Amino acid sequence: MENAIKDWRGRSYLPGPVPADRVRMFRLALASMAVISPLQYGYAALHTGLHTSQAGGLTLLAVWIACQAAGALPALHLVRRRRLGVRTCLAAGAALTGLGLATAGLTSGLSPAALAGYAVLGGLGAGLVYGVCGEVVSSWYPERPAARVGLITGAFGYGAVPLLLWAGLFPAMTGPAFLVMAAVATAVLATAARHLRLPPALWWPLDVDPRSHALDAARLRTAPEAVKQFGIAQALRTRTLPALALMLVCAGAVSVLDVIVVAGTGAWGAVALLVALNGAGRSVAMRASELHGRRRVLAAVFGALALGQVLLAVAVQNAHERPGGTLLLWLGAVAAGLGGGAFYPLLASLVRELFGAERATEIHAVVYSAKAVAGAVAAGLAFVALSAPGAALLAAAALAALPALATPRLRLPGLPATIPL
Repeated sequence: MENAIKDWRGRSYLPGPVPADRVRMFRLALASMAVISPLQYGYAALHTGLHTSQAGGLTLLAVWIACQAAGALPALHLVRRRRLGVRTCLAAGAALTGLGLATAGLTSGLSPAALAGYAVLGGLGAGLVYGVCGEVVSSWYPERPAARVGLITGAFGYGAVPLLLWAGLFPAMTGPAFLVMAAVATAVLATAARHLRLPPALWWPLDVDPRSHALDAARLRTAPEAVKQFGIAQALRTRTLPALALMLVCAGAVSVLDVIVVAGTGAWGAVALLVALNGAGRSVAMRASELHGRRRVLAAVFGALALGQVLLAVAVQNAHERPGGTLLLWLGAVAAGLGGGAFYPLLASLVRELFGAERATEIHAVVYSAKAVAGAVAAGLAFVALSAPGAALLAAAALAALPALATPRLRLPGLPATIPL
């Protein structure tokens, strides 16, 4: 393009004025993420407790997670290529999300209606919203995409807290609460569909010099640039992309299991705290990673998640000792909450640093699709937890420890293997 300017890496930018409604678009994206949260965390806590009568809910949750993870990639691919509009995607997401929440409120256990309405259609709707909102926010905040996307994905974590608190106060009114959430979600997403849009190609805010930003030494120390701009096919041929996907499978499964296990104890305050920290910890971790580096903070997040499993295992095994067991349960919820959501935006930001910014959103969608496998692993661990919760949590601790040990050994793709880490 004629008016484009380039930085030292050869990336092109088209600086332009910041629209007056950019902040409003960010807030609408954040609200949209919050209203789809009850589909995952609300359902996991309220329909999949550690009782054999609710085992069907685990199957539905696993299918929902698979559909949510799979729905984000094709929608994102079409939206980035301008073959599908943001408004169309979010309008479909509004209808499907409302249907999923309403189905969750009107059904219980494994049934054809729950499978189709909640698990499949509700999952696809949430995937549409998750993928499109992340793309819109990262496109309008290209100077700090990781931090801004971390904030809105945090809302996907803590958005279910009001529903969980309501369920703790009025357990007999869970069904109507899901129906209210369905109406709220449909209204919020319909409003977002009306206002959210993508910026022009290569847009960059006029008040930030892209060349100076690309040369910012402080930023490059903690967030180094990729060796080159990778395409999806090139990224798939590296060892790094499968490693990131495996990390997401391990940590994603453990994160979902924790909500199920803590909800099974009946301590709704601990469940709400776990889910709230799952969301709030994402923005805290992103801020810390800008100061200390993504890999260090990511390894610490995985370590906190593993510690949480050990604490929860001891708490569940000693549940008959009320004082000690309750304290350990809350401590475990804190550690598991801080580690159970923060890895999502950290992995997204690592994708941008390892593979370049041009195709980062699509490459991350490939990594995020591994969450479908995480849902199946979480359901399997939850089935084990029906009879042996301590053993399931210790297995989860091992799963969380694996990526904690592997993260420091991640290397920039494209560098010769002889260069030290």
